[in-house]
Amino acid sequence: MNDEFKVAVYSAIGSVPEGFTASYGYIARLAGQPKHARAVGYLLKHLPKGSSLPWFRIVNSKREISFPFGTSSYQRQLEALQAEGISLDNGKIKKEFFVG
Repeated sequence: MNDEFKVAVYSAIGSVPEGFTASYGYIARLAGQPKHARAVGYLLKHLPKGSSLPWFRIVNSKREISFPFGTSSYQRQLEALQAEGISLDNGKIKKEFFVG
């Protein structure tokens, strides 16, 4: 994974407005690599400690949090989304909070 892609991914994540979510695939497309959704996930998993990027706004294409339900990671992401007014319906981000 080259630095140019990493910078593009981080920039795309930063462009997701507060109160909205986006999919890994959408971020990959914004970064110029539409078939690299998994690479986006990898970069999110390995964000530097203390990063201010809104990682929690990125969800899977089903509009779901990717962490296993009930884990502390799932709960942390859910709480961060709810703090921005994003709500879920049956475990899915409501469409009005999803940009892509």
